[in-house]
Amino acid sequence: MGRNLLYKNDECPSLAKQSAESEHNPDRRGATKGSTVTGFHQDEDGHWVAELSCGHTQHLRHQPPWQSRAWVLDPALRQEKIGLPFDCGWCAQGSVSDNLDD
Repeated sequence: MGRNLLYKNDECPSLAKQSAESEHNPDRRGATKGSTVTGFHQDEDGHWVAELSCGHTQHLRHQPPWQSRAWVLDPALRQEKIGLPFDCGWCAQGSVSDNLDD
């Protein structure tokens, strides 16, 4: 006969602790408060990337109409952004495995 469909199968999946190198924030850098732009560089595709004081980076593309950041194309306007506060998305997310024990 077939399997009893009313029988509850309690499976306990194993949850392996992820290694620190797979986390967004492996060295547990500080939170978003106080993060500022420290500089800019271009990636291999020519897109501008902001370097942040927390150690993370953030692409700042000008691709209208989806992303309108014309200032990033002007060296003088980019220079004006250095030292300004920047909310880092990676720091805001925290560690991916914060819910797992060390």
